[in-house]
Amino acid sequence: MTCSNCAAGIKKHLINNGLEDVNVNFSTGEASCNIDSLQNQNDVENIIQKLGYSITKPNEKIKNNISKVERYFYSTLIFTLPLFSHMFLPEDSFIQNPILQFSLCLPVYLIGVTYFGRSAWSSLKTGIPNMDVLISIGSSAAFFYSIYGWLIYGGTSEMHHYLFFETTATIITLVLLGNVLEHKSIQKTTSAIGDLSSIQEVIAKIEVNGIIEEVNFDDIKVGDILIINSGDKIPTDGIIVSGSAYIDESMITGESIPINKNKDSKVIGGTINNDGNLKIKATKVGNDTLLSQIIELVKNAQNNKPNIQKLGDKVSAVFVPVVLFIAMLTFFIGHYYFLLSMQEAFLRGIAVLVISCPCAMGLATPTAVMVGIGRAAKNGILIKGGDSLEKLASVKSIVFDKTGTLTTGKFIVSNFNAINEDEKKIKNIIYNIEKYSSHPIAKSLCIAFKENNSALELKNIIEEKGVSISAEIDGNLYSIGSSKIIISDEKYDLFVLKNNRIIATLDISDELKTNTDLVISTLHKSKYITTILSGDKKDKCDKISEKLGITTTFSEQLPQDKITKIEELVDQYPTAMVGDGINDAPALARATIGISLGNATQIAIQSADVVLLNTENLQQLPQALQLGKHTLLTIKQNLFWAFSYNLVAIPIAFLGLLNPMWAALFMAFSDVIVIGNSIRLRYKRIF
Repeated sequence: MTCSNCAAGIKKHLINNGLEDVNVNFSTGEASCNIDSLQNQNDVENIIQKLGYSITKPNEKIKNNISKVERYFYSTLIFTLPLFSHMFLPEDSFIQNPILQFSLCLPVYLIGVTYFGRSAWSSLKTGIPNMDVLISIGSSAAFFYSIYGWLIYGGTSEMHHYLFFETTATIITLVLLGNVLEHKSIQKTTSAIGDLSSIQEVIAKIEVNGIIEEVNFDDIKVGDILIINSGDKIPTDGIIVSGSAYIDESMITGESIPINKNKDSKVIGGTINNDGNLKIKATKVGNDTLLSQIIELVKNAQNNKPNIQKLGDKVSAVFVPVVLFIAMLTFFIGHYYFLLSMQEAFLRGIAVLVISCPCAMGLATPTAVMVGIGRAAKNGILIKGGDSLEKLASVKSIVFDKTGTLTTGKFIVSNFNAINEDEKKIKNIIYNIEKYSSHPIAKSLCIAFKENNSALELKNIIEEKGVSISAEIDGNLYSIGSSKIIISDEKYDLFVLKNNRIIATLDISDELKTNTDLVISTLHKSKYITTILSGDKKDKCDKISEKLGITTTFSEQLPQDKITKIEELVDQYPTAMVGDGINDAPALARATIGISLGNATQIAIQSADVVLLNTENLQQLPQALQLGKHTLLTIKQNLFWAFSYNLVAIPIAFLGLLNPMWAALFMAFSDVIVIGNSIRLRYKRIF
């Protein structure tokens, strides 16, 4: 494909043939659709090939480092340079010979017909003419007009006023140069997928019956025992069976500090073992690994168009017929109304054809989206589509679930009071009883009172879910539970009873995630409205709100209540919902944009538009919001340039202030400017 209209034409043709969910991405050169069987797949390939396009299978590798368009460009350049030089040489120079000019121009024209003409014909068959139609008509008009002048006026002094062989050759060569620059620039916008894929190109050391062998990533099987030494890249997702190490997971989570991993810890393929020696058991391989899923998600996201792109697509689709009309109008008005010479009116018409490139409009959005999504992925932020970037940029209000989102889901003992009993003894009793419970609060109590504990003999352990746990120790019945286990005017989170008598009280607080206060403060400085929407008790939510400076809190909300609140907020402002639980999934789907965390429930991740892989803190949230804003800004800048270029260029060509050769040069670089602005987003400091 040579421009975005090619992609639009193929997509239209496939849809007309009854295929569904069709996506054709000019920038990545990939097409996708729903295919039910191998026969249908062959049908799709035949449809595309009949349009004049060839198909490269994913497992086929490009044999040559130099592309077809580069080979064509260098070939035409050899003939065009001497032909172009005739403009600066006297009329009696040998290069002015029409036979020599024709001989130099013919190979260039044939290459142009092969490359642009075939593409133009293919686009006409799809019903959406592309820019190559304009290039083909413009270069062909100059070529055949030159042959006409040579045959009619050959041997006379008038002949040289009719020879535009150099115009034909220069147009084709300069447009090929533009295509070369465009393709090289696009490769930089799509490098995120290549960079992520290259991480998987690793040789693994595998242990088989005590013998160490080396295998490629694709040959690793589930259950294989892999050996990873200091400095090695972890080949695939797995679980540590022996050893410990500090693992750099920054490429997945964006967290720069290496994490200490021990036996039974999970590791992610593509991360780096900074220090330590490990043996891991492969648990996921090939396309099932987290990195493979990230790559696939990035690819799918690049096919998902934001609403702002629809404007550019609509204009591009009707642009070529309009330009053809303007070019003919330019010729007839210039020659018959302004009484310009045939040659002058003709050259103005060709200049209008050549300079009117709709490619910049077609590239304005997808190149920026690819860079934005690629940069997000490298920073541990997975964005599921270009429209999600656009939604991120529009957000004014952010709603947070509490547990697991603002807090770690773990609890800390904020207040402990022993009543007429030894404090250490009571803590030891709590530890020994609570270790028999799997409740999150029980686990937190065990962590809090783990030190200085000693084993106790427990009998008749009974746990009443959500109420209490009790056991007999040395003939005494000890119970630990909420206010439901005793009638008391005192308000504490937990009570410890000995034979139904209170011997201790505890208050439990949610543990905030690291730097949550800084993240919320950053959002407030950026004028975002923040809200807590939680199913937890009012006093718990109010305490968190007070700590973080969040003024609006909705507590004790059921899933259906969360949906109602989100709908109310969305009616007021574009609203993002940040959550991680099953109960958050409906609200995530109903919000303007749903944001989930990497360790969230599967349904929450599926319902969300954005996934933050760093689960230790929320620092990626303001990064994602900033990236959305700057990507949308880049798209607007690109579209402004693309529209402005054509609005200015066409009148200039119409007035005869640009000859076709300069028009070809400016057209070639218009695409490069748009793509260059998109590439700037890759390096721009935005967080």
